Amino acid sequence: MDEQALGKILIIDDNEDLLFAAKMLLKKHAKEVHIEKDPRRIPFLINTHRFDVILLDMNFREDTTSGKEGFYWLNQIKSLDPSAVVILITAFGDVEMAVHALKEGATDFILKPWQNEKLIATLSAAIKLKESYTQVEKLYKKQKTLQTDLSRPYTDIIGSSATMKNIFSIIDKVAETDANVLILGENGTGKELIARAIHQRSLRREDIFVGVDMGAITETLFESELFGHKRGAFTDAKEDRAGRFEIADQGTLFLDEIGNLSLPLQSKLLTVLQKREVTRIGTNTAIPIDIRLICATNMPIHDMVMENTFRQDLLYRINTVEIYLPPLRERQDDIPQLANHYLRQYVQKYRKNFTGFTPQAIEVLQRYSWPGNIRELQHAIERAIIMAEGENLDSRDFFFLSAKPGQEKMGTALTLNLDDMERTTIQKAIDKNGGNISKAAKELGLTRASLYRRLEKYGL
Repeated sequence: MDEQALGKILIIDDNEDLLFAAKMLLKKHAKEVHIEKDPRRIPFLINTHRFDVILLDMNFREDTTSGKEGFYWLNQIKSLDPSAVVILITAFGDVEMAVHALKEGATDFILKPWQNEKLIATLSAAIKLKESYTQVEKLYKKQKTLQTDLSRPYTDIIGSSATMKNIFSIIDKVAETDANVLILGENGTGKELIARAIHQRSLRREDIFVGVDMGAITETLFESELFGHKRGAFTDAKEDRAGRFEIADQGTLFLDEIGNLSLPLQSKLLTVLQKREVTRIGTNTAIPIDIRLICATNMPIHDMVMENTFRQDLLYRINTVEIYLPPLRERQDDIPQLANHYLRQYVQKYRKNFTGFTPQAIEVLQRYSWPGNIRELQHAIERAIIMAEGENLDSRDFFFLSAKPGQEKMGTALTLNLDDMERTTIQKAIDKNGGNISKAAKELGLTRASLYRRLEKYGL
C-alpha cells in the first residue's frame, strides 16, 4: 500500500496499549494518526481537525458491555459531521450490537483483537467511501450553484461595431487556454457577460461557472465565502461549507470588482492563487484546486498599483490577458441593435405590440451619454414599453432621459443659441415635473400640442 494512503485517522479507546499498538501499525500507511483515550474530547477534535476515518471503541468503562457509550459518541460524531466515516471497535460477543450500530450510522466494525491485514483492508475501504462522500458533497454544492446560476436571465453579447469585433477576436483567442483574464470597464458595460462568454467557449464549458461579487463580501466573511469553513469554526458556522474556490474546482471562478479588496485580503487571495490550494476555516487540511480565473473591476487598477493600494504581484497574477470593455457612449453604432434586442425581450414580457423605433427615437438614444451604460439602456427600454402607446417607440417616450452630463451647463453658460437654450429649458421643465407633459406645458406657458411639437423638434 502507498504511504499515507489511509489519510488522517482518529482512534478513540480507553486501552492505552491498544492505542499505541494501532498507532505504530498505521503510521506507516496514514498521513496522520491521532489517538485519544478520553471520549469527552471528541467534540473538540472533530471541530478542529478533518479526519478521513474515525475508529471508535464501543465501551469505555471496565465491566461495561452494553455499548451505550459507543452509541452515544457515535451519535455525537454524526451530529458534528454527518459525513464522518466511523468504524467501531468491538469484542467478539458484541457483534449483534455492532450490526445495530451500522443502522445508526456506523460504516463498519472491527473485532478485537484484530488481524493487522484485516484492519488495514477495512480502513482502505472506508477511505474510498469517504472520498465518495466528499465527491458527492462537492457535486451537490456545484449543482446548487448551477441551479442558482441557471435561474438568472442570460442574453448573448450584442454588438457589431469595430470595437466589439475586436473583443470577440480576443475572446476566441483566449477562451481555449487556461490563461487568467482581467476585464476592465465601467459599471453596466457587461463584464460578467464577457466572462461567461469566455467560459462557454473554453475547455471547461461542461463544468461550473462561479461568480463572486467581491464588493459585496465583508472582510470578516471573505475567507469563509471564498475558502469555506468547518462547522463550529465561528458562531454562525452551523454546518460544513465549501468555499467558492472549492465549488469552482475544474471550472471557472469569476471574481467581480476585485479592485475593492483591501491589501490584507489581496495578500490572502495571492497566497491561494500561488499555492493553488485552500484551507477551510477551522481545519488544517489543504484542499487542491484547479480553476480558470477571470477577474473584473471598474476601478483604475493600474493607477492603484502606482498608489500602492493594489498589489503589483497580484495584478501580474490575474491579468495574463487584459480586456477593456468600452462604455456604451463609445459604442453608438451598437445602440440600435441593443435597443431592438431589449424591445423584443420586453414586448414579450409585457405582452405589448410595439414593432420598433422611430428614427427620432434612435437619434435620442444615440445622442444620450448613458452614464449607466447597457444596464441603463435596458431599463430605459423597459420603462418606455410599459408607459408608451402605439406601434413604435418615439422620441417622446424617452423624455425621462436627461441631457448628457455637462450639456445643460454648456447650453446656458457657453452659448446664446436660442434653440439650445429652449431645448435646455424644456428639458428642465420636464425633469422638474417628473415627466408630466401637462404640468410642464403649463409652467412653460405652452399648450400640450405646442410642447409636443417642440419635443419632436429637439428629439426629447
